[in-house]
Amino acid sequence: MHVDKETDASALLGRNLTVGLLDHLGKAIVTGFYDNKTFPTEAQLADQYKVSRSVTREAVKMLTAKGLLTARPRQGTVIQSTLHWNLLDKDVLRWLLERKFSLGLLRQFTELRIAIEPKGAELAAQYATYEDLNRMKAAFERMAAAEDGHGDPTLADIDFHISILFASGNPFYYQFQEMIRTALQTSIKFTTRINQVTPNLPAHENIMKAIFDRDPPRAFAAMHLIVNDVLDVIHEQQRQNALGN
Repeated sequence: MHVDKETDASALLGRNLTVGLLDHLGKAIVTGFYDNKTFPTEAQLADQYKVSRSVTREAVKMLTAKGLLTARPRQGTVIQSTLHWNLLDKDVLRWLLERKFSLGLLRQFTELRIAIEPKGAELAAQYATYEDLNRMKAAFERMAAAEDGHGDPTLADIDFHISILFASGNPFYYQFQEMIRTALQTSIKFTTRINQVTPNLPAHENIMKAIFDRDPPRAFAAMHLIVNDVLDVIHEQQRQNALGN
């Protein structure tokens, strides 16, 4: 993450220096580059990245708003513990994907999914509009096509799950879409590697059918089954890892 004195800041950070510095520093913090290190001052950052103090000040301000940094008397700017990070922030979630894969993080993602998605499916069975159902059907059809080699199965699967959040009719559920998107990117990659199979198409179709049939309990159970299966795979992998140690 150190920048050579000859490095052109625009080449490293892009045309928008503030956004580029925000991304560069945020990724460094989340992936642990600064673990056991003192976070640089604004003056040091300006010198290191060859940008103005106003650029570093704004980037630090944005990182502080995301909960990654805080200013403390006589300590300067310090990195906050993960508990203080805004883990629903789109940038923070994207930076989390840059971290070394962790079963613990995937378990935490999946535990949150199991608290959100089944209820979201239940609500969708009650409140989905005609447009919501069409969006869901289109996403499922992309999943089916991807299974036959036409399209990206991961993106289609994610779109299907996100379509259910929108179909819930509850705007608070929409706010979880980036978290669910990030969780699924990690989860699908993991379960595909472990099980050597693509996402379970019939299980997803069961969710869609329950929603289309306006059957909330069935929709809840069908979604719970899918997410809980992932949790079971994670727990089994953790058990095997423990035995291997």
